[in-house]
Amino acid sequence: MTVSIVWFRQDLRLDDHPALLAAVARRGAVIPLFIWSPQEEGPWAPASASRWWLHHSLTALARSLERLGSRLILRTGEALATLQAVLRETGASAVFWNRRYEPTVIARDATVKTQLRQQGVQTASFNSALLFEPWQVSTKQGGPYQVYTPFYKACTLLTSEEPRSAPTTLPAPPQWPASLALAELRLEPTIDWAGGMRASWTPGEAGARQRLEAFLPRAIKSYKDERDRPDLTSTSSLSPHLHHGEISPRRLWKLVQERFAGQVPMPSGPEVYLKEVFWREFAHHLLFHFPHTTEAPLRGEFARFPWRSDPGELRAWQRGRTGYPLIDAGMRQLWSTGWMHNRVRMVVASFLVKDLLLPWQEGARWFWDTLVDADLANNTLGWQWSAGCGADAAPYFRIFNPVQQGERFDPVGAYVAHWVPELARLPARWIHKPWLAPADVLTAAGVELGQTYPRPIVDHASARARALEALATLSSPSSAVPRSEK
Repeated sequence: MTVSIVWFRQDLRLDDHPALLAAVARRGAVIPLFIWSPQEEGPWAPASASRWWLHHSLTALARSLERLGSRLILRTGEALATLQAVLRETGASAVFWNRRYEPTVIARDATVKTQLRQQGVQTASFNSALLFEPWQVSTKQGGPYQVYTPFYKACTLLTSEEPRSAPTTLPAPPQWPASLALAELRLEPTIDWAGGMRASWTPGEAGARQRLEAFLPRAIKSYKDERDRPDLTSTSSLSPHLHHGEISPRRLWKLVQERFAGQVPMPSGPEVYLKEVFWREFAHHLLFHFPHTTEAPLRGEFARFPWRSDPGELRAWQRGRTGYPLIDAGMRQLWSTGWMHNRVRMVVASFLVKDLLLPWQEGARWFWDTLVDADLANNTLGWQWSAGCGADAAPYFRIFNPVQQGERFDPVGAYVAHWVPELARLPARWIHKPWLAPADVLTAAGVELGQTYPRPIVDHASARARALEALATLSSPSSAVPRSEK
């Protein structure tokens, strides 16, 4: 009997799953396999919040497979050895998987493919996570893009593959190989700190579709104007579902296009949203061509930037105790739910690298541990953008004022009041700058600065001047060297 293994990774769905469909096309038994091998992913193995999500996403995937008469086999260990073991146990003759683009995973997968093919095993990998492969989009000179707008324009000249539906049945093998119980992977925390995430999210393919369907009506009405408002439900919140592969970008793109088909031109909200999908593509394009950027700046002169070290200030930022309400609200939302509104991500990142002059790598590591959508490409691009040291980055001298950002994007203070409840009784006029509020206003709101809520750990005006002085120490910019030119 023909038997194929489908190696699931960050593609935890059945819809538009090229590897799964390739196995089905062989007209034999299909063995869905997930291998937990964080040791092979180096310093960027899935961290705490991602592991929580992964546990529940695997639960959802296993249920979906069972409805098709199949099951999910769980193993731990080195990927090549585990695949070889399952091949021996089942007599399978093919292994299919969907590609990932992290540097360590690319190297590991290349070794796996070479070794299996040398042993006579049919192997094939597919694009499941992106609209276009990182090597499909290039400048006129044949190199990678480092600026988003021309990258986006180049993508619009290409045609993505159509998404394909999930199989309706999966033939089972004569005998299933042994599988670990999901609890044996130990993905969930031993101390239950995930209550806020459970209340906020429904991991899995069905949860992704529900999020998208809830978002689409808003996309046409308000996304363009309200996407920067953390006090409103104004974004799709699909980033963790995309990262874990619970919905494909091809399916997402098609559903948005179909919903607004016939409206010429397309309404501005959906158009702006789809440009955000291409920003995700841009992030993966950069990571593939500049793999060193997970640890080092793309702009070489920033390797000499005079960063500070202050564990106390770093801790205050991590815990939402900086004394700046918008910063603290964002960091507390992150700690509770594993997610933060994108506008607030930019502001808290600017505060860390510019107001506190602490290294962007510290912020990237904290986000990696606490985000349920901790995607290496997006995390790297976002932090280097904020630090001014990456592709198409915000200039370092553009320093967000956390008070003005709060007043502009959280105008009545609803976001701060929710996540920093000790300030909830302050009038909107003062909620983003409580240290300037009159004493009687603070007393009436039950706020005692330095006791119930901290005073600012840094003066923004002075911190801005210090950051600009640090920037002035850098020499002229140096050119980044892409993978293809090293």
